[in-house]
Amino acid sequence: MTLKRKAPILITPKQLLRKNVLIIDARREEDYKKGHIPNAISLPLAKILSAKDANELAEIFRRAGISDTTHVVVYDDIFGALAARVAWTLEYLGHEKVSLLSVTFSKWKELGYKVEKRIRKPKPAKKFSVKIRKDILATYDYVKSALNSNKVLLDSRERLNYLDTHIPNAANIPWRAFGDEDSILKPPEELKRMLENRKIKRDKEIITYCGSVGTLSGLAYYALKHAGYDNVKLYAKSLKEWKSLQLPIEGFKDANYWDLSAE
Repeated sequence: MTLKRKAPILITPKQLLRKNVLIIDARREEDYKKGHIPNAISLPLAKILSAKDANELAEIFRRAGISDTTHVVVYDDIFGALAARVAWTLEYLGHEKVSLLSVTFSKWKELGYKVEKRIRKPKPAKKFSVKIRKDILATYDYVKSALNSNKVLLDSRERLNYLDTHIPNAANIPWRAFGDEDSILKPPEELKRMLENRKIKRDKEIITYCGSVGTLSGLAYYALKHAGYDNVKLYAKSLKEWKSLQLPIEGFKDANYWDLSAE
């Protein structure tokens, strides 16, 4: 099931200032207290990851002021990975209007936009409905079934980490390749060209993963979506779970310096 998005993948700072949205700061609370985008609510990724189930997640989002119709924009200060994981979680629960801020908090300040230190207390929403989207989540069982199929596994970790250990047959595009100096994600055409150069076609189902909790691969998930790839899943528990279950892995122990290329 592929649903049509009801909000853009990226929102620029200028657009953010013109829109009626709820802004989520996914950084640590102590970083939020030192300064944040005006009107932003603190909701650290760690709090999301600590939730036991979908109902607890829904309550966290409801208490943050997110209703079924709220347009949410998420940001962080480390190239968008924390924000992407929070945004993906909202989408997994069925929330249809979520975007990423196109720049990090540091870039926001560098561009001269206002910052505040006022602690914003959210007004809890009356209702946050849960409509689980299994179509965007890959479990370890699902990944196992994909190993000998035409599905594409995409490892978004640094090249050296990939060369050392990865899920069999996985391709590698390090997270740094998805963004540039001006945005956490390159323009769609650039992303599309890069993906096609790596033989990752739009007609394939793609499963993204990274090292532990789906942050780098969450960014990859949105990069693929931004490039117009519809059939994308996130293996949220990633290589950490895969290795803990003693599932098959492979690597290139004798890799040479030229293997550092992601080509």
